Amino acid sequence: MLDKKTIISLFEELNLLLSKNGEIGEVGIVGGTVMCLVFDARASTRDVDAIFKPAALIRKLAAQIGEKHEIEATWLNDGAKAYLTDNFKRVSVLNLSHLRVWAPEPRYMLAMKCISARWDTLDRKDVQFLIGFLKLKKKQDVFQIIEHYYPKSRVPAKTQFLIEELMEKKA
Repeated sequence: MLDKKTIISLFEELNLLLSKNGEIGEVGIVGGTVMCLVFDARASTRDVDAIFKPAALIRKLAAQIGEKHEIEATWLNDGAKAYLTDNFKRVSVLNLSHLRVWAPEPRYMLAMKCISARWDTLDRKDVQFLIGFLKLKKKQDVFQIIEHYYPKSRVPAKTQFLIEELMEKKA
């Protein structure tokens, strides 16, 4: 598991390696990393889901860092990119000399977490946290946010059930 301090340290090391390669990198974090690093909503995450560029170089450097620290080579991965759209605001998280790290705005994070809503992860707790963070009171408010970023046709039934259940408990 990667905690906030470790994630920042790994990004600082990635920054150093990018500097040695004369490159500027960009990492957009999503998922549990945002919940840990930005919101302090959880103590750790098992990996860093992100999109990044230059992709090939960052993937290579991240694997080297993983090997050095005896963590998974895929501690930084782009597995969540299938859930990303491009119509959200980016919030700066870390601005290092050769690495910029950003996260999606909270409303987009809620929409993304609702769309993925995996039963075997912390998505449920993350959605619950974000609903509270955004001070949402009605399920319609949550659905309105989701549909701002994703077409209604992409909203799975499990998302509807999750939101209805969570918002029912708030009432």
